[in-house]
Amino acid sequence: MIDRTQNSKLLKGANSVPSKCRFCSHPLEYTFVNLGMSPLANAFLSQEHLNCAEKFYPLHTYVCGNCFLVQLEEFESPDSIFSDYAYFSSYSDSWLRHAKNYTDLMVERFGFDANSQVIELASNDGYLLQYFQHKGIPVLGIEPAANVAKVAEEKGIPTLVNFFGVETAKELVSKGKQADLLLGNNVLAHVPDLNDFVAGMKIILKSNGVLTMEFPHVLQLIKNNLFDTIYHEHFSYFSLLTVEKVFATHGLTLFDVEELPTHGGSLRIYGRHEDFESIAVGDRISQLKSKEVQAGLNQIEIYVGFGEQVKSTKRQMLSFLIDAKNQGKSIAGYGAPAKANTLLNYCGIRTDLIDYTVDLSPHKQGLFLPGTQIPIYHPDKIRETKPDYLAILPWNIKDEIVSQMDYIREWGGKFVVLIPQVEVIG
Repeated sequence: MIDRTQNSKLLKGANSVPSKCRFCSHPLEYTFVNLGMSPLANAFLSQEHLNCAEKFYPLHTYVCGNCFLVQLEEFESPDSIFSDYAYFSSYSDSWLRHAKNYTDLMVERFGFDANSQVIELASNDGYLLQYFQHKGIPVLGIEPAANVAKVAEEKGIPTLVNFFGVETAKELVSKGKQADLLLGNNVLAHVPDLNDFVAGMKIILKSNGVLTMEFPHVLQLIKNNLFDTIYHEHFSYFSLLTVEKVFATHGLTLFDVEELPTHGGSLRIYGRHEDFESIAVGDRISQLKSKEVQAGLNQIEIYVGFGEQVKSTKRQMLSFLIDAKNQGKSIAGYGAPAKANTLLNYCGIRTDLIDYTVDLSPHKQGLFLPGTQIPIYHPDKIRETKPDYLAILPWNIKDEIVSQMDYIREWGGKFVVLIPQVEVIG
């Protein structure tokens, strides 16, 4: 039984408590997990800024007792977070394969061709649209980060530098742009004004068009203790039960869903206009909703118990790192993903436990992780220093990294994954 009164008192004692759910406007009463204070996950530091004060914000997630949307409040505007962005999708081979496979699947299933229009929301550096373009299908990317959009443009992928919502959708429709396929991978979670975003999708989607969205599945987040996927760029965390309500509110029907392994477990939802009934609602929708109900995602108890799981994971992780250091072992990190910054800041892991990290992206090399100030080097640094352990921080692509860095076995080096639990790979 949940003590509603006690939980409400705790919330009222906190600073700047969000009062209403960003989707249904129901008063927020319940904490999902409180990860303390943390800097913005992609606010990397240059050498000259190491002695400057950093901004830290509450990383406190709530869950709505009405629609069960897990959410963070908005501390920084999307302009501050996304206008100059450090993440470029094209530096992950496994993510590129995922994008190509998606393209092939969409063309095979829906028959998109040279007469179709594909529009991607948060199109990043053109990592996905390039595959549609290779097939001769017209594309348009919408990307708020000008530095990232520039890379897409250099690849010949038309990209509009803007945030997406009702206003942008209306502007594009007035210019004759509507989507036969409207897609967005890992963008739905990044939107503070959720209703405006989905309402814009309704406007820009052709009457017989199809939309797909991919986002981390809150069921897997809970089940596998994936608390490091919580950071300030992720405003919302969805179940199918909740996201179906969001889209239905704006006249869009979800007709299919796939469970994907990406990011520790994601959903790919398929949607259409509610009155375009030529596409029937498939069985996978009802099957997954039943699975979520069975897991308790329609009850508040499953959400408010998550914080204790996170504390247990933190203790296990710190025990391993401290024991290794006490034994004189050296530990380096691989990767500088946003999720690592949540993990390291919440656990208080700095260069006393992880000497440095490396990343393939030249946009991160030479910088320092926010908050922890762990330096980021080129992967060649690993061969130079020969660490005993290589901690894989982007655990969602651990197989790719193990294959790429297999040479650490030459000196007896071992890989370690910290999430969802500590696992040493010999």
